[in-house]
Amino acid sequence: MSEYKESKDNPLHKEFGIWSNTVFILRKMAQYCPSSIFLVILGVVCGSVLQYFWGIFGKYVIDIITGGYDTDTAVGRLVIVIAAAGVIVTLLTVGNSFSNAKVWYKLIAVRMEMILERIERVLNLKYEMLEKPDVLDVAERAAQATGGNYNGVEGMMHRMQEIATNAFTLVVTFVAVTVLDWRLIIALIVFGVLEFLYFRYVIKKDKKEVWDKLSPMWRQNHYMERVTQDFDFAKDIRLFSLSSFLAKKQEKIYEKRFERLALHEEMWFRYNLLARITYIIIQVCIYGALYLAIFNKDLAVGNFTMFLSLAIAFSGALTNFLNRFGDFKRASLETDDYRSFMELDVFDDEKDCMDIPEADKYEIEFVNVSYRYHKAEKDALTGLNLTLKPGEKLAVVGLNGAGKSTMIKLLLRIYDPTDGYITLNGTDIRKFRRKDYYRLFAPVFQNIEIFAFLLGENISLKPMEKTDRDKAFNCASESGLEEKIASLTKGIDTPLTNIVEDDGVDLSGGEKQKLALARALYKGAKIVVLDEPTSALDALAEQALYEKFDDMIGEKSAVYISHRLASTRFCDNVAMFADGKMIEYGTHDELMEKNGEYANMFNTQAQYYQEDLGPEKNGTESGSAAGMESGVSVNE
Repeated sequence: MSEYKESKDNPLHKEFGIWSNTVFILRKMAQYCPSSIFLVILGVVCGSVLQYFWGIFGKYVIDIITGGYDTDTAVGRLVIVIAAAGVIVTLLTVGNSFSNAKVWYKLIAVRMEMILERIERVLNLKYEMLEKPDVLDVAERAAQATGGNYNGVEGMMHRMQEIATNAFTLVVTFVAVTVLDWRLIIALIVFGVLEFLYFRYVIKKDKKEVWDKLSPMWRQNHYMERVTQDFDFAKDIRLFSLSSFLAKKQEKIYEKRFERLALHEEMWFRYNLLARITYIIIQVCIYGALYLAIFNKDLAVGNFTMFLSLAIAFSGALTNFLNRFGDFKRASLETDDYRSFMELDVFDDEKDCMDIPEADKYEIEFVNVSYRYHKAEKDALTGLNLTLKPGEKLAVVGLNGAGKSTMIKLLLRIYDPTDGYITLNGTDIRKFRRKDYYRLFAPVFQNIEIFAFLLGENISLKPMEKTDRDKAFNCASESGLEEKIASLTKGIDTPLTNIVEDDGVDLSGGEKQKLALARALYKGAKIVVLDEPTSALDALAEQALYEKFDDMIGEKSAVYISHRLASTRFCDNVAMFADGKMIEYGTHDELMEKNGEYANMFNTQAQYYQEDLGPEKNGTESGSAAGMESGVSVNE
């Protein structure tokens, strides 16, 4: 890991330093586009010489004209000088134009590769890290650092070329200006440095007071834009008259944003005013030194022209060098953001992990497992001891907030326990690579995400060329999508959603749940986990779907999680959770005989799982009908 020092504003943010970042960026350029380095060097040399070439050319032309040559000699020399200058300028211009035309998209290509690196790191970030504000802040800053041509990582590449061009000009013109008047060099350097120091002050304050403080506002703004423009929220917004409420929230975000941007504009106005004044003073110094040289050193007209060009080139290069160095410093600070995220020390070191032994069946055991969410005051799950036996069907039930979802996330190793451990066939699951462990599970979550892929790809979650088309169709049919697919002209090649494709198809809530079940069937994993995927269905439909799916998965292990009890009677065992603890465990019949919390919950909900009950069998006919229509239980 690189040398760095920690930032004060975020414990995960690191400051690597400008030279470390320069080496880092050069390595990325060499890694992803080596020709970009050659193009930068070509642009540096050609761009620098073009800044003062005409001043040197002018000196020779004036010297020939004022040199006392006869007409033929003067004309001959002028032709040679002009021809040579034409060739040189043509080569310089072509080289500079070629560099400018080619280098910009090559630098973009390097940035795109770095974006891919960042995205890969995001996708491999431990899930629980996504719930930490410090991590989200560093991730947002990293995105900003790769989000433009002249900021962050690509900004360093562009500024690097500009700094090198001005540095080359300074080296070439320094001696000439010193020969003219050493006091002029000192004056130019003093004024240039003073301007740069103020420029650097503005850069640092701008980064700290404006852009760093805007990063959480970008997240807030992105969220509000998504909420106000996403169709998923449209019904709630209209039915609950949320328009003005949401508009005021967005307005507050904009007010804070405008406040920061107003400070940004004020700081840069002051700097630009100072820069104009400094420019005028520098011009006065240059012309003053030249006029003194005419009287004190008998400066010739041709040399006057050359020294004027060189002095102006030196002054401009010095100012640009220092200012671009300030921009370079700012881009370096933003590159700190990128590297801070890329070097986050929150990833699993899986070098010494072992392979998961091949087995027909797997047993998973929770051993005194507890879990506490980040900055939570108490455990979400406490002291869980539970065994999922090979081929067992386990129902995990309880009211909302009981700890069911936390238990499932620990089972799937989305989280690692705060205390205790989980074993797979007797081995702590942390000794296995996460990706290998994930292959054992086919989960179906409550929030079902549909990708803007083809229907077949949404089932297999693989490119269509790697998808077993027959298997995908059969899994979709088994899950209840056969009629839907038959109604589509392209079948499983139909694109879903119209975000990417104009002829995309949107699925209903029930169809999305069936698609999710088809995914689980297609994966064919050893253990199936259903985390309340039927919440949008009414109670009887939920029970029917659970029973059908139970038949489909056969002898595989399965975990059904719900706060409704549609799955419990055909499961081998039931685990009842409340307040973060497993309070009851056993078969359905055992828990009913115990007449505890589970029995009370089941009896309360039982009316929703009985069809064709008359008043003589159910004294709450109207309540039952209402419950079946709404599809919710009294405990929801």
